[in-house]
Amino acid sequence: MLEIKDLTVKVEDKTVLNKFNLTIEDGQTHVIMGPNGVGKSTLTKVIMADPNYEILSGDILYNGKSILPLATDERARLGIFLAMQNPLEIDGVTNSDFLRTALSSKYQKNVNLYSFIKMLDKAKSDLKMPDEMVHRSVNKGFSGGEKKKNEILQMKMLEPTFIMLDEIDSGVDVDALKIVGDNINTYKSEHPNSSYLIITHYTHLLKYVKPDKVHVVKEGKIVKSGDYELALEIENNGFNFEKIVIGAFDGSDASE
Repeated sequence: MLEIKDLTVKVEDKTVLNKFNLTIEDGQTHVIMGPNGVGKSTLTKVIMADPNYEILSGDILYNGKSILPLATDERARLGIFLAMQNPLEIDGVTNSDFLRTALSSKYQKNVNLYSFIKMLDKAKSDLKMPDEMVHRSVNKGFSGGEKKKNEILQMKMLEPTFIMLDEIDSGVDVDALKIVGDNINTYKSEHPNSSYLIITHYTHLLKYVKPDKVHVVKEGKIVKSGDYELALEIENNGFNFEKIVIGAFDGSDASE
């Protein structure tokens, strides 16, 4: 579904991704781990065409075609979705209006109000979100857990095929994390060809959403790939790169 080929990216004269390579097949869940400042969140922003990042070389292919010429909204309409680490507040725009407008943009036509309300009611019920939240300004006054639930609400409503979750588990309590994890798993079962790229420091979410691949990033590139056991090793020992890279894990190459 997504192939990143020798991607080199800079921001403010600093190289943040350095010949980065990654391939994610249909239906796969990949996890990117690493300490702060190694390019994890940068990757999601570049995939979504954030103009603050300059691509020096390389390519990003989505279903076999380069998306580099496409603007953010065009990439979103292809089915690429980013749940942000720090979701923006949009004062004066309600969640329901925001979502209906986004769906109308996706389908390039007005969305039937009855069908929209029915779908929205089901999604917010699944996430155990109170009715009043959909009538409040987007993320305005929301707690950390409410903001992350709201990102998953958007995912459920927009039904993307390639989903990036940037630290969706940060600022979330145990109960909210379980709800988020359960809803991601339900979405995966209902959309078996959808693929996921999860950015995280911890294994909290991974206890609910099991990854196919775990990648460790250092200095803007993947230095080690493995399975869920690699994430557990990082949780136990931290980002001891010498031990991780030379250690006993038989992780396959990130391009596989």
